Amino acid sequence: MASSTDRIEKTVLLRAPQERVWRAISDSKEFGTWFGVEFDRPFVAGASIVGKMAPTRVDAEVAKRQEPYRGYRFEFQVERVEPMRFFSFRWHPFAMDSSVDYSKEPTTLVAFHLEEDKDGTKLTVTESGFDQIPLERRAKAFAANEGGWAAQMMLIEKYLAQQAKG
Repeated sequence: MASSTDRIEKTVLLRAPQERVWRAISDSKEFGTWFGVEFDRPFVAGASIVGKMAPTRVDAEVAKRQEPYRGYRFEFQVERVEPMRFFSFRWHPFAMDSSVDYSKEPTTLVAFHLEEDKDGTKLTVTESGFDQIPLERRAKAFAANEGGWAAQMMLIEKYLAQQAKG
């Protein structure tokens, strides 16, 4: 069992069909719109993807907080893509200091699980592996991503609601 310092888990019930939620998390353009990043290519299992921070287009307050990081480049490796059910990638959590080389650090695993629900789709996002992050930045990375995933769950919910309205 992972420790409480190793794993972040957030769940939200989205009032959208599973197919629609799947597109929002598995299509790199849609993901980028709500998450706040522009990717260089589609998500494909086994691929390395480069993203550049670009404030979300879903919420003005969150976009304002993301603005100072506009253009910041980061990479992640797509691990698994199981249509309609599961999507995962690895990245360096809270790797926001351009003067630091994070490439030698272990990555965390971010996993999106979808489950059909009578009221829509249950989305659970889990990020694990924080206990392997260097001690000098582990607590800050965990705290930043704990809050970050809470905000991202609100953003995907808001994005899907906006999309449903047209």
